[in-house]
Amino acid sequence: MIEARGLSKFYGDFAAVRDATFQVPKGQVCAFLGPNGAGKSTTMKLLTGYLAPTAGEARIGGFDVAEQRLECSARAGYLPENGPLYEDMTPLSMLRFFGRARGLAGSRLASRLDAVVQQCALFEVLEKSISKLSKGYRQRVGMAQALLHDPEVLIMDEPTTGLDPNQIREVRGLIRHLGKEKTLLLSTHILQEVEAVADRVILINAGRVVFDGLPAEMLAYGATLDEAFRTLTGAPA
Repeated sequence: MIEARGLSKFYGDFAAVRDATFQVPKGQVCAFLGPNGAGKSTTMKLLTGYLAPTAGEARIGGFDVAEQRLECSARAGYLPENGPLYEDMTPLSMLRFFGRARGLAGSRLASRLDAVVQQCALFEVLEKSISKLSKGYRQRVGMAQALLHDPEVLIMDEPTTGLDPNQIREVRGLIRHLGKEKTLLLSTHILQEVEAVADRVILINAGRVVFDGLPAEMLAYGATLDEAFRTLTGAPA
């Protein structure tokens, strides 16, 4: 469902991502792990078409992101880190706007609005200005927008950043629930996230994929995931 083939992004001589190759099959929750600045967000932007690659290609559901953008967009939902929201809107008005932009109307739009409001627990804030919402609720609105068209693939960049422990637990629960039906690529640098929700780990460091396997297989590089992370990223003990 998600595929990168030799994906690279250069800014002059600097390689933000270099020759990234991996696949995420249908129905898998994959943690995209790495330290800050490793290239996680850049890779996600390449996978969703927000950036054009310097080399290589990305595919969503078998469709080429560069050549078949609309087909990919119809199959993928994207939650960027600190995703921009229209602060002068309410969650309800913003979700209606995005739904219409995606071609939803009538009973289909109404049913999808009901579904994402329930999934993301937005009942209490539907008519409040987004500018007045907490970080946790803003994140939920972003997730609702990504889920609105019922995509097969979800790509989420640091979805729990800045949330309190209760909000983190709620978001992780939603991710586990969504993972029963959808394919998820979840960017994070938080190892507890991997243990809580991931079926598989892809670890990127300095723009290169340095590990691709099960969370348990990471333990070949250290007694704990923390030790394995330090070993794979070349960090001092």
